[in-house]
Amino acid sequence: MEGIMALRTGHVGINVTDLDRSRRFYVELFGLEVLGESTEDGRRFAFLGNPDVRSDVFLDRLAITLWEQSSGTFSTGTPGLHHLAFHVESVTEVEAVRDRVQNLGVEMLHGGEIVPHSSDFDSGGFFFVDPDGVRLEVCAPAGVPTDRAVTEAAPSCGFFPPSAD
Repeated sequence: MEGIMALRTGHVGINVTDLDRSRRFYVELFGLEVLGESTEDGRRFAFLGNPDVRSDVFLDRLAITLWEQSSGTFSTGTPGLHHLAFHVESVTEVEAVRDRVQNLGVEMLHGGEIVPHSSDFDSGGFFFVDPDGVRLEVCAPAGVPTDRAVTEAAPSCGFFPPSAD
């Protein structure tokens, strides 16, 4: 379409049930920093940013916003977010994040295996859930053996084991 600028993903907003718990989870796991927050009753939120981004522009640094305005757990059976993926440069980095996830005692999907996106592509990663059940992925662009595909040619990031639903 003429006149439309190229889009890129900005920050991701996530509804949470317990802001303190979720802030700790994302800060501890990914090394994000709190750029701003509100603890005002009924208006609790946290802006989390990437400390490696060197910019004076707030939106350049903003990665995740957490909004304490929900109850229950993330629904994998209704329309909406399927999962949230974070990209790193290598399988070694995927392994390092997976080690942190294991140390936090977080539920991992596909048995915590680093799986290729399909039997046709050696990109891939591992899958786990945040404190409210949001499915997360950390993946690398290459280097994952394709013989570990969990869904053959279909993308493993699109199909989760029954226990995740």
